[in-house]
Amino acid sequence: MVTSVLTRDEAWRIAASVPDPEVPVLTIEDLGVLRAVEVDGDRVHVDITPTYSGCPAMDAIRDDVILALTAAGFAQVDVRLVLSPAWTTDWMSDAGKRKLEEYGIAPPSGRAAHGSPSLSKGGPIRLAISVRCPRCGSLDTREVSRFGSTSCKALFECRACLEPFDHFKVH
Repeated sequence: MVTSVLTRDEAWRIAASVPDPEVPVLTIEDLGVLRAVEVDGDRVHVDITPTYSGCPAMDAIRDDVILALTAAGFAQVDVRLVLSPAWTTDWMSDAGKRKLEEYGIAPPSGRAAHGSPSLSKGGPIRLAISVRCPRCGSLDTREVSRFGSTSCKALFECRACLEPFDHFKVH
């Protein structure tokens, strides 16, 4: 049996480096899917939250986290799927949003409405007027389809450069 002397911070760093299988320029930490890591001797517990409840990437993410942590010396890795609280684009890191834009996907803009103090008090809900093209920067864009390459993205078209692009929806 392999015995680990890795700390919680080291285990977090290893799990956090796992790439998202749908957008490989992002790690699961960038995306905000990695929620918790706990170390108990040679066992590590990892909590992940899907971007939406039917996300097909979660099995691949679970398997990749298990492989990364067992390769680092953990004898047992438990990956738990945590559905509550529901994932929100607010959990994405600023670095992740920059990586999305550099990759050609418009990052979410604004904050999710759920859980907002202004929403619970009947305050305004912010709406995106337009989405900036990640290629040329134009705001002259239009939504082509509410669903893009994955359910968490919408397909947009830039009227300036005529390029299609995904936009990570705020939720």
